[in-house]
Amino acid sequence: MEASAAGRAWRGWRRARGGGSRLSRATIFLFSAFLVRAPASVGYLVRLPRSFRLTQDTVKIVGSSHFPVSVYVTLHQRSPHVLCANQQLWNAELVDPSFQWHGPKGKIVSENSTAQITSTGSLVFQNFEETMSGVYTCFLKYRANVEDPIKNLQLKYVVYAYREPHYYYQFTARYHAAPCNSIYNISFEKKLLQILRKLVHDLSCEISLLKSQCHRIKMQKAGLQNELFFTFSVSSLDTEKGPKTCKDHDCEYFKRLSKAKHLIERFFNQQVEALGRRAQPLPQIYYIEGTLAMVWINRCFPGYGMNILKHPQCPECCVICSPGSYNPRDGIHCLQCNSSLVYGAKTCP
Repeated sequence: MEASAAGRAWRGWRRARGGGSRLSRATIFLFSAFLVRAPASVGYLVRLPRSFRLTQDTVKIVGSSHFPVSVYVTLHQRSPHVLCANQQLWNAELVDPSFQWHGPKGKIVSENSTAQITSTGSLVFQNFEETMSGVYTCFLKYRANVEDPIKNLQLKYVVYAYREPHYYYQFTARYHAAPCNSIYNISFEKKLLQILRKLVHDLSCEISLLKSQCHRIKMQKAGLQNELFFTFSVSSLDTEKGPKTCKDHDCEYFKRLSKAKHLIERFFNQQVEALGRRAQPLPQIYYIEGTLAMVWINRCFPGYGMNILKHPQCPECCVICSPGSYNPRDGIHCLQCNSSLVYGAKTCP
């Protein structure tokens, strides 16, 4: 894609092209395996492996003369090049082209520090913020040939900020307990949480108690017994804008969460092994073997949500809520709110 575009640049821009770096065939082939391009009627999403590095000019997004094109940009990151051209004009030679971009806050000038216009008319965001989400329009004037009259083209893009979901694990476990009104159950709950939190502390993960209930259970052969039902979560303490808790490769978000999960599972297995080695009667409160269960939970930050119908090219992304919707908590849906007029609303006025 990049090689063909560089080889057929618009007239008058060939000298400028010479300053850029050229990708090898092997790099281009590898890139094509990871670039996700939606149909023109839907939009574009670029998602690359974290270890993969490309030149800034690699990814280019083409507009449409018939409908707005959706563009998804990772929050606080540089965007791909948004071209002021449709598919037909992308590789065509244009005479005397001129470009003018307008965004949610009006006309965009090339000296803008956050949104830049290149010499070829492409729009590039340097550090995309939530407030930069919205409709962007490019007005192109050009001649197909020297003798032809000036033609006008208007292209619209809807640019959305998006974030990776806030993943976490949710665990449930059951314990044989003291009578449900006993203070021993409360003390045990506090001790269990202390142990779990200490277990994952060095991984910069946190344990949160979601639910704790005591119930009387009727067993067919053992009669009535009391059981504690625990539900807790383990999540990362990292935030996208905050300082990283560690820089080592082994401390990446998913690896740390995975390590925390394995430590928790081993902790409960060790309880079963310890009970199996006891010669004395079982304690009053103990873990019931086989009751530990785990599910993987996706959550979006407030102001963001997932919507496979509205954003089919970004189904697992937390996309900023559009005007007319909001997300007040860490759920995964933008709720309807007709009085919300901004992107990323966290409340419904």
